[in-house]
Amino acid sequence: MSGKLYVVGTPIGNLGDLSPRAAQTLEECDFIAAEDTRVALKLLNHLGIKKPLVSYYEHNLRERGEQILRRILAGENCAIVTDAGMPCISDPGEDLVRLCAAQGVETVVVPGPSALIAALAVSGLATSRFSFEGFLSVRKTSRAEHLQQVKDDPRTLIFYEAPHKLCATLADMLEAWGDRPLSLCRELTKVHEEVRRTTLAQALDYYRENPPRGEFVLVIQGASPKEEPAPTLEEAARLARALAGEGMSLSEAAKEAARRTGLRRGEIYRAALAQGEA
Repeated sequence: MSGKLYVVGTPIGNLGDLSPRAAQTLEECDFIAAEDTRVALKLLNHLGIKKPLVSYYEHNLRERGEQILRRILAGENCAIVTDAGMPCISDPGEDLVRLCAAQGVETVVVPGPSALIAALAVSGLATSRFSFEGFLSVRKTSRAEHLQQVKDDPRTLIFYEAPHKLCATLADMLEAWGDRPLSLCRELTKVHEEVRRTTLAQALDYYRENPPRGEFVLVIQGASPKEEPAPTLEEAARLARALAGEGMSLSEAAKEAARRTGLRRGEIYRAALAQGEA
């Protein structure tokens, strides 16, 4: 009988955020796959847990993923963790979940802290619809393409960014989208937690003068809905004539066209008559 893969959320800064269920899962599993075994070891030492660790990160995920899968299929239970937050979100762990799913391995989620959700919750921006965009590419062409793809997206946009690339990212966003409100969330749940609610232009000016520190989550207001152009009198008159062609009197059709377009019924009626005489 095969084992299970447990996807375990870990703290993003404050160790007090680890759930009792997460601690129990780490205690009871046979081994742990970790993005950085050194980071995972600190957490285990804090919990007083001794457990075999296997490194699993972007550059070894194919070979190591097969090894982990074989152990699970042989009956061992594995917990996968990332350096901070929920594994498998913008993280190599997604490949292991996919690999296990393809082999019918049961995958169990143990939810925990998530930097992107925490940042969204305190951003002060719309939360009902949002899009998580992860990290922008370091390649200039790919970055520009990514920013253009989401330029007209009305949903709140969420990006991760490292401090040494923050100013370049803000400048690229400002150039691609124009100025927009955003919240910059830094060091969430840690001693120096900060949420700065500002705009792209103001943030760029600030961080050019004050070198950024810590990992950032950028929560940016989506694009404003594009306003539909107001209908012209000529268009309203054509609508009235079309409605009249379906059986309405021209007077009734002008009234209905006025209701739909917001233009004056009398003006629509006269314009429709003129079109019929043309």
